[in-house]
Amino acid sequence: MFIRTPNLFLRPVFAEDWRAIYCGIADPRIVAMLASAPWPYRPEDAEAFCRRSVPKGAMRFVITLPAVENCPLVGMIGVDRAGEHGASHELGYWVAGQWQGRGIATEAVAGVLEIARTIGIGRVEAGHFVDNSASGRVLRRAGFIETGEIRPTPCAGRGG
Repeated sequence: MFIRTPNLFLRPVFAEDWRAIYCGIADPRIVAMLASAPWPYRPEDAEAFCRRSVPKGAMRFVITLPAVENCPLVGMIGVDRAGEHGASHELGYWVAGQWQGRGIATEAVAGVLEIARTIGIGRVEAGHFVDNSASGRVLRRAGFIETGEIRPTPCAGRGG
């Protein structure tokens, strides 16, 4: 599945994307905001991620910028099944440091949520670390409602 938004092209992960994914995510500032990424993030981790199949009911995309020379990979976004027996769906995303603050995450989230609704995913949940207010703003712009729930979330980039 491919998604075209006004400024982005979201496409499946290809095996050869591992270098760009590694370069984007092997940054302590990025990985410290992700609940599921290993740390330290190694090239082997990126290669293994790119070889992994997408589970049924999930969507994973690389975020690219078609208007920029060589259409760089600037981040990733996806919706995975979550909860007991995969009863709900959870949104996750990251944008590489040099591309942050340009509305990329906001536009990518809107595109993925539109596709999720189209294919019948009625409820998508998302969260962010308390010290990641930028991600909170992205989620609010996308229509997510704050629950006020704060729960401990493991993160290798934060020490466990």
